[in-house]
Amino acid sequence: MKPLGWLGILRLGLVQTALGAIVVLTTSTINRVMVVELALPALLPGLLVGLHYAVQVLRPRWGHGADVGGRLTPWILGGMATLALGGFGAAFGVVLMQSSMLAGLFVSTLAFLMIGIGVGASGTSLLVLLSKRVEDKRRPAAATIIWVMMIMGFIVTAGTAGHFLDPFSFSRLLVVSGAVSALAFLVSCLAVWGVEGAGVLQKVEDEAKIPFREAIAEVWAEPHSRLFAIFIFLSMVAYSAQDLILEPFAGVVFGLTPGETTKLAGLQHGGVLAGMVMVGLVSTIFSRHKAATTRFWTVGGCLASALALAGLVASAIIGMGFPFRPNVFLLGLANGAFAAAAIGAMMRLVNEGNPSRAGIRMGLWGAAQGIAFGAGGLIGALAADIARFFITSQVAAYAVVFAAEGVLFLVSAVLADRVARQSRLARGLAEAHAKEPDMSGLALGR
Repeated sequence: MKPLGWLGILRLGLVQTALGAIVVLTTSTINRVMVVELALPALLPGLLVGLHYAVQVLRPRWGHGADVGGRLTPWILGGMATLALGGFGAAFGVVLMQSSMLAGLFVSTLAFLMIGIGVGASGTSLLVLLSKRVEDKRRPAAATIIWVMMIMGFIVTAGTAGHFLDPFSFSRLLVVSGAVSALAFLVSCLAVWGVEGAGVLQKVEDEAKIPFREAIAEVWAEPHSRLFAIFIFLSMVAYSAQDLILEPFAGVVFGLTPGETTKLAGLQHGGVLAGMVMVGLVSTIFSRHKAATTRFWTVGGCLASALALAGLVASAIIGMGFPFRPNVFLLGLANGAFAAAAIGAMMRLVNEGNPSRAGIRMGLWGAAQGIAFGAGGLIGALAADIARFFITSQVAAYAVVFAAEGVLFLVSAVLADRVARQSRLARGLAEAHAKEPDMSGLALGR
């Protein structure tokens, strides 16, 4: 089957755009309505969003389902349908809370469970489909494209939905949420229609007889799969751990106002986007150079992230004289480069090992990413609170946490390099084995 061109990659990226469109309404708009319009504790939407992340632990099971069925498209569209219903259900749950808090909580909990299931099922199978249909030299750029298109889903939906939500009413919220969910599902259907073709997944006749536990044990026994899962978990914890503490740190050390720290977060996210685009452009323009490899950008991005975090530690010591804002942009740039390269590596490594385990392999890594991303912010905030309990200086407490994150990135860089070495060695052995002449006929002849 002919590999996907750039238009085909952009087409599949529309699924990520649709996914981002639904998610941004639930994590931002629904969150705000609960806290402001309904005057509920901020902990409630926080727990619901955490529930959506916790469900990601089931990604390997959904990947196994795709392996057994031998098809990815039904899982992508089924996941998007579940996500769309969950997105609308989250809005409906908020409306119900006005009259019955108990019924509203029940519907909201069910809705956020569906959101987690939808994101996990569709996202896992979409990455497997991209890994199967995109040639190796284009995978880093493809990873950048799908991330950027998801962010575009955030931006476009936030602006457009925000326009139609004013003047706000709960009935408007239902209409806008329903329209976004329906449109997102329709776009996803058009995006994947006819792309998969036949034979993308290698279905084995006896696959249905292999239970999930046995299948995931087989994948976990693969050295590169296990090591890469550990790398994804540690690096994503480090990536997301500063989310809840960077703005308070900027307020304490540099006296920035809430508005200024919000702009600071925008500067960091701008750096993330720039880092992702940089990986995509360099890997495409210099496709045969060492700087185009996912190993170069994954290891380099982790090291640069550790360096930027060391800069945050230095800023805590130096104070106002330190170039704080450029350092925050550098942190975003390094984070974006490593994240895009890690997804590119994920798309390449998923094809190594038993080909009938691609779905469960991607599910394992997706679960590690989702759980780490959901837990990272809480771990960072909790670590800062613990450090403040033992250290009298609030500034020093933040510095200790940033230093610990930097150490995690250094460990992640070592793990990423080991994964790349293992993968290269395994490919070399496989190629050598494939080139060996078949002597079985001569042996039987004797």
